[in-house]
Amino acid sequence: MIGILTRADNYDHRHFLRLVYGVQSSPLATIHVKFVFCSLTKPEQRALIALEMLRFDDILILNCTENMNNGKTYTYFSSLPRLLPRKYDYIMKADDDVFIRFEPLALSLKALPRVDLYYGFVIPCASMDPFVEYMSGMGFLLSWDLVKWIGSSEIPKETVVGPEDKLVGKWFKMGNKAKNRFSNKPAMYDYPGTNGRCSHELIPETVAVHRLKRWDQWLRVLEYFNVIKGLKF
Repeated sequence: MIGILTRADNYDHRHFLRLVYGVQSSPLATIHVKFVFCSLTKPEQRALIALEMLRFDDILILNCTENMNNGKTYTYFSSLPRLLPRKYDYIMKADDDVFIRFEPLALSLKALPRVDLYYGFVIPCASMDPFVEYMSGMGFLLSWDLVKWIGSSEIPKETVVGPEDKLVGKWFKMGNKAKNRFSNKPAMYDYPGTNGRCSHELIPETVAVHRLKRWDQWLRVLEYFNVIKGLKF
């Protein structure tokens, strides 16, 4: 499952991402996409998001106040065993400005372990060592046993405030967890020219492209990967 952490008010972008991910599939895996945000605070949110939930059934609402670096990531992972109707082999946390390609993602996981796995784009950008620091928040993936551990261990619970993706790496170090790590470079990266050594040109074997902040960037990515191939207007 891919959980896209976003905000309740981002209606238009959420609908766009539904289209982007709704036209993808992989013969290797069943991949579900959920949109994740904190508690609703406005009457219009309650009405409009209720309609989304009835129509799409792809929203998870966490018991938290919308925040950055104040525990949303912990709340996300720790809540999943209770919120989800089933367990998954892997759970991904992704930003809403990243384009993820399902088939290359599934293919890259095929030979990897399904337990104690921490997968993503390791920071610092220049490193190829998956154990050096932590995985970038663009999109990292955990095996189900690590998700359950986050929800049950006292270690994450006591350290939830701070740079959240960095804290995930700290939890695993403190708990002696995530012995199986995989940094999928160069297949995961930031959009060309947006983030120094974390960026490079688009490549065919891409799993994820991050920092898509403008429509022209999204358009270039969708055209490069032939997402709408075969359609002529």
